[in-house]
Amino acid sequence: MRNFTITKVVVFFIFCVTVNTNAQIVISKPSLGFTQACASPSFNTYNVTFSFSPESGITGTNQFIVELSDDAGSFATPTVLYTSAQGSVTTSPATLSFSIPISTSGEAYKIRIKSTSPVATSTPSDAFAAYYKIQDTPFSINNLISTAAYCSGGSYLLTIDNPGTGDNDSPLQYPSLTFNWYKETSQTTSVFIASGESLSVNQPGTYFVETNYGTCTSNSYSNRVTISESTSSTSSEISSSLGNPYCSSEGATTLSAINGNSYQWYKEGVAISGATSQMYETNEPGKYSVTIDLGGCSISASIDLENSGFSSSIDVPENNTIDEGETLVATVTTDAINPEFEWYLNGTLISGEINNSYEATQTGNYKVVISQTSGCIASTEFMFIVREAFPNVSNIPNLISPNGDGLNDTWVIPQEYVNGANAEVSIISSQGEIVHKTNDYLNNWPENQLDFKDVNPVYYYIIKTADNKTRKGSITVVK
Repeated sequence: MRNFTITKVVVFFIFCVTVNTNAQIVISKPSLGFTQACASPSFNTYNVTFSFSPESGITGTNQFIVELSDDAGSFATPTVLYTSAQGSVTTSPATLSFSIPISTSGEAYKIRIKSTSPVATSTPSDAFAAYYKIQDTPFSINNLISTAAYCSGGSYLLTIDNPGTGDNDSPLQYPSLTFNWYKETSQTTSVFIASGESLSVNQPGTYFVETNYGTCTSNSYSNRVTISESTSSTSSEISSSLGNPYCSSEGATTLSAINGNSYQWYKEGVAISGATSQMYETNEPGKYSVTIDLGGCSISASIDLENSGFSSSIDVPENNTIDEGETLVATVTTDAINPEFEWYLNGTLISGEINNSYEATQTGNYKVVISQTSGCIASTEFMFIVREAFPNVSNIPNLISPNGDGLNDTWVIPQEYVNGANAEVSIISSQGEIVHKTNDYLNNWPENQLDFKDVNPVYYYIIKTADNKTRKGSITVVK
């Protein structure tokens, strides 16, 4: 009986040692399937591979856990990134996928793998940079105004615009983010200045700010602002919240100036009563300006505000001349969405002309109306005149015959006195009445039928040139 008891104890001891030996596994150092984790709302999946031995050492209830250290590599309070289902991982090596938390931000994170049955922990992985780019689009500073100034001995405060409205997704809406300010040293290089939500500048230069995503590349950066020390000729810019041109159907636009102590807004050079804030709201186009007191000095800014919602241009001047048999091609360039074109001659719509170009074959007053038919519904127009080229006569005639036969019907004078020469032309009747006076003579007198009270009435002309020379003479009118 005594020997049997000893034998049972020995067998039980051997069994315990065997079970204890089989319940131990070793997990290798994790191998990362990436060099840095630059996550965003559109991408946040990463892989880690590890080995464990022996495979027979894990139980049917075992789970593998992926843990993330803090940004210094410490696992004092690890974050669980992934936990496998019980018994789902049975072969080695194994690869697990995980996502990083939105609060992740640092350059020295590490990952380790743990098992639950039996309990085991790997050594940490190599350190890696990890950031969750919760905001990854360009944003604005300084009200999107590209220039600013400070008084001698003073400074200018650059700030990130907030709140985020329209296309401006302000990073200040995300409290976890931090920011780095830079000064350009060339077109392609810059130097770090400071961190923070704002920057006080007392040195001329071009500045910008980026959201701090460390070594991860990002589109979360601001516009550039060039800051100078104010002089008597220093000026700035005005920004329009709806752009310029803006779409009047979207409501009023907000005009913004740079930071200052006080402001006075003007429209067409006239002070706007009560408009003394940094911003001014309007739904009227026009030329706006503002004077800005910077404290010890002041600067001005201006904008020619248009409300068509798009921009256009035409490649012909307002006044044009063509010789007999010639034509004039006018072409409109526009960024309007789905534009439509209407061409007019002397106020009448020209049927069938719907393209952005028109070939003018007749003299007269032309107009083209450009309409944007999608988005901001708006239109704008251009007007131009086509005249027949003036004959290049050498002498001032003293006789005309306005009888409609096409010969000497109007008083045609040398080109040095006609349209564009800035010469004053006066025509006076024999009774001393001024019947025609202009500084833009078009070789078109008489435009209307003259009342012949005399057989061959005589008129007199006086031409005063831009250099104060005078020509005088008479004009006999015959049928």
